[in-house]
Amino acid sequence: MGEELKKYNKFREKMNKRILNSGNLELKRFFALDKNAYKDGALPASTKELLGLAASLGLRCDDCITYHLTRCVELGFSDEQLYEAFNVALVVGGSIVIPQLRKAFVILEEIRFT
Repeated sequence: MGEELKKYNKFREKMNKRILNSGNLELKRFFALDKNAYKDGALPASTKELLGLAASLGLRCDDCITYHLTRCVELGFSDEQLYEAFNVALVVGGSIVIPQLRKAFVILEEIRFT
Protein backbone atom coordinates (compact mmCIF):
# COMPACT_ATOMS: atom_id res chain seq x y z
CA MET A 1 0.00 0.00 0.00
CA GLY A 2 1.40 3.37 -1.03
CA GLU A 3 2.06 6.26 1.31
CA GLU A 4 -0.91 8.36 0.12
CA LEU A 5 -3.29 5.47 0.72
CA LYS A 6 -1.81 4.82 4.16
CA LYS A 7 -2.15 8.51 5.00
CA TYR A 8 -5.79 8.51 3.84
CA ASN A 9 -6.64 5.38 5.86
CA LYS A 10 -4.98 6.71 9.01
CA PHE A 11 -6.75 10.08 8.75
CA ARG A 12 -10.13 8.43 8.01
CA GLU A 13 -9.84 6.10 11.00
CA LYS A 14 -8.73 8.89 13.35
CA MET A 15 -11.47 11.30 12.32
CA ASN A 16 -14.22 8.68 12.29
CA LYS A 17 -13.33 7.83 15.88
CA ARG A 18 -13.39 11.50 16.82
CA ILE A 19 -16.77 11.99 15.15
CA LEU A 20 -18.32 8.89 16.71
CA ASN A 21 -16.97 9.85 20.15
CA SER A 22 -18.42 13.36 19.91
CA GLY A 23 -21.61 12.25 21.65
CA ASN A 24 -23.84 13.58 18.87
CA LEU A 25 -26.64 11.06 18.28
CA GLU A 26 -27.51 12.30 14.80
CA LEU A 27 -23.92 11.86 13.61
CA LYS A 28 -23.84 8.33 15.04
CA ARG A 29 -27.15 7.51 13.37
CA PHE A 30 -25.91 8.66 9.98
CA PHE A 31 -22.74 6.59 10.28
CA ALA A 32 -24.86 3.57 11.26
CA LEU A 33 -27.19 4.18 8.32
CA ASP A 34 -24.21 4.34 5.96
CA LYS A 35 -22.70 1.14 7.39
CA ASN A 36 -25.99 -0.74 7.20
CA ALA A 37 -26.66 0.35 3.61
CA TYR A 38 -23.70 -1.74 2.45
CA LYS A 39 -24.69 -5.02 4.15
CA ASP A 40 -26.02 -8.02 2.25
CA GLY A 41 -29.71 -7.70 1.47
CA ALA A 42 -31.70 -8.13 -1.73
CA LEU A 43 -28.41 -7.07 -3.34
CA PRO A 44 -25.13 -8.58 -2.14
CA ALA A 45 -22.75 -6.28 -0.29
CA SER A 46 -20.24 -6.52 -3.13
CA THR A 47 -22.75 -5.14 -5.64
CA LYS A 48 -23.57 -2.32 -3.25
CA GLU A 49 -19.88 -1.39 -3.00
CA LEU A 50 -19.64 -1.28 -6.78
CA LEU A 51 -22.72 0.95 -6.86
CA GLY A 52 -21.11 3.14 -4.20
CA LEU A 53 -17.99 3.42 -6.33
CA ALA A 54 -19.91 4.45 -9.44
CA ALA A 55 -21.96 6.97 -7.47
CA SER A 56 -18.83 8.39 -5.84
CA LEU A 57 -17.22 8.92 -9.23
CA GLY A 58 -20.37 10.62 -10.51
CA LEU A 59 -20.56 12.82 -7.43
CA ARG A 60 -16.83 13.54 -7.70
CA CYS A 61 -15.97 12.67 -4.10
CA ASP A 62 -12.29 11.69 -3.95
CA ASP A 63 -12.46 10.28 -0.40
CA CYS A 64 -15.48 8.16 -1.29
CA ILE A 65 -13.80 6.93 -4.48
CA THR A 66 -10.76 5.86 -2.48
CA TYR A 67 -12.89 4.09 0.13
CA HIS A 68 -15.18 2.24 -2.29
CA LEU A 69 -12.37 1.35 -4.69
CA THR A 70 -10.36 -0.12 -1.81
CA ARG A 71 -13.40 -2.11 -0.68
CA CYS A 72 -14.11 -3.32 -4.23
CA VAL A 73 -10.54 -4.59 -4.57
CA GLU A 74 -10.79 -6.29 -1.16
CA LEU A 75 -14.01 -7.95 -2.38
CA GLY A 76 -12.22 -9.37 -5.40
CA PHE A 77 -13.42 -7.26 -8.32
CA SER A 78 -11.14 -7.49 -11.34
CA ASP A 79 -9.76 -4.45 -13.09
CA GLU A 80 -12.08 -5.17 -16.02
CA GLN A 81 -15.13 -5.14 -13.74
CA LEU A 82 -13.98 -1.91 -12.14
CA TYR A 83 -13.38 -0.32 -15.54
CA GLU A 84 -16.97 -1.11 -16.48
CA ALA A 85 -18.19 0.60 -13.29
CA PHE A 86 -15.92 3.55 -14.13
CA ASN A 87 -17.52 3.71 -17.57
CA VAL A 88 -21.04 3.73 -16.12
CA ALA A 89 -20.07 6.67 -13.91
CA LEU A 90 -18.53 8.45 -16.88
CA VAL A 91 -21.62 7.93 -19.04
CA VAL A 92 -23.92 9.11 -16.25
CA GLY A 93 -21.78 12.03 -15.12
CA GLY A 94 -20.20 13.09 -18.38
CA SER A 95 -16.78 14.52 -19.05
CA ILE A 96 -16.73 16.38 -15.72
CA VAL A 97 -16.03 12.95 -14.14
CA ILE A 98 -12.73 12.57 -16.02
CA PRO A 99 -10.55 14.11 -13.25
CA GLN A 100 -11.97 11.59 -10.75
CA LEU A 101 -11.53 8.81 -13.31
CA ARG A 102 -7.85 9.71 -13.46
CA LYS A 103 -7.67 9.61 -9.67
CA ALA A 104 -9.43 6.22 -9.62
CA PHE A 105 -6.80 4.78 -11.98
CA VAL A 106 -3.99 6.13 -9.76
CA ILE A 107 -5.62 4.70 -6.63
CA LEU A 108 -6.22 1.34 -8.28
CA GLU A 109 -2.58 1.14 -9.36
CA GLU A 110 -1.49 2.08 -5.84
CA ILE A 111 -3.70 -0.63 -4.35
CA ARG A 112 -2.63 -3.31 -6.81
CA PHE A 113 1.09 -2.59 -7.14
CA THR A 114 2.37 -1.26 -3.84
